[in-house]
Amino acid sequence: MTTDRSDVYTRITDQIIAELEKGVRPWLKPWNAEHAAGRITRPLRAGGEPYKGINVLMLWMSAQAQGFAAPIWMTFNQAKGLGACVKKGAKGSLVVYANHVTKTETGDDGEEAERDIYFMKGYTVFNVEQVEGLPAHFYATAAPQLDPVQRIEAADLFFANTGADIRHGGNRAYYAGEPDTIQMPPFEAFKDAESYCATLAHELTHWTKHAGRLDRDFGRKAFGDEGYAREELVAEIGSAFLACDLELTPEPREDHASYLDHWLKVLKEDKRAIFQAAAYAQKAVDYLHGLQPKLES
Repeated sequence: MTTDRSDVYTRITDQIIAELEKGVRPWLKPWNAEHAAGRITRPLRAGGEPYKGINVLMLWMSAQAQGFAAPIWMTFNQAKGLGACVKKGAKGSLVVYANHVTKTETGDDGEEAERDIYFMKGYTVFNVEQVEGLPAHFYATAAPQLDPVQRIEAADLFFANTGADIRHGGNRAYYAGEPDTIQMPPFEAFKDAESYCATLAHELTHWTKHAGRLDRDFGRKAFGDEGYAREELVAEIGSAFLACDLELTPEPREDHASYLDHWLKVLKEDKRAIFQAAAYAQKAVDYLHGLQPKLES
């Protein structure tokens, strides 16, 4: 189906605003799903591919609202193709993607010009907990996890492979643009290794905005202005995505609680802001993954 863009923007933004007004950041999902696909993971398609961008937030919110532990989603027809059926009365969840068509138009001067017309398409998916008769692996519970220390070592290696200049000292975590450095408090200052890694994931997302990398600039001039709020929103969502990819628990930054009002102002004034922030966050995480050594086949 084709979904009206403004309607989708409004519906999803209003959901996120409602969560933020309760003091809940919807990109920080509680992690307790003991599923074979992983205790910590992005929402997954039926074939195991992770969703990206705004669809991650949309499905996280839907899973939280409906109490689903399984991270896997599929369409009605995909369930049917597997010999299964969606439970009667199950409420589906919307996922979206952008598309466009190119039209040739003739101007008043008789000249022809091509114009891209963008639109949003949506379709409905169901969590596997809403589907009966699927193969057993869709419902399988988690196998024993890797030793937590091994998981953290993998995250440390990921961070090192980015080549970012990460320095330690002081009591604040931040990315400094002009010297192009990330400043982190000493490891011992964090309550545990996951907290350290989650914080570093946030600052690395900021690091991708440098002009020599993704050149992301929202016109930030001072703390609390719109550009500042938009960049912090990208970093919050990006770090949540990256933490999932590294099998780390995303944690709320207590020092970012003051940003809630700034984010609410931006989202209320621009219904597309959360879509754009999720897209920028996805691009940042993809960039960081692209810095990792390629596995030999």
